[in-house]
Amino acid sequence: MLTQTLGRLFAVAEAYPDLKANHNFAALQAELANTEDKIAYARQFYNSAVQTFNTSVQTLPINVIAGLGGFRAMDFFQADGGERGPVQVRF
Repeated sequence: MLTQTLGRLFAVAEAYPDLKANHNFAALQAELANTEDKIAYARQFYNSAVQTFNTSVQTLPINVIAGLGGFRAMDFFQADGGERGPVQVRF
């Protein structure tokens, strides 16, 4: 829903050059690009932590303790096609 709304917003911006040149709209574009970068970093950080956890759970002697504690390997985060943003935000 958010992706569709943003798509319509940027389509409107293309139709109105004054809006595209507006300082506030430029700041919004920069903030959206910054937010997308933060989300990508958070996904990478989470997947790195999951990889470290999975390696630990499968390594001796921790795997014995992990088995007794009910710890199992976790799944990596994978965004659906509609949730994944572009690699580079373009305006």
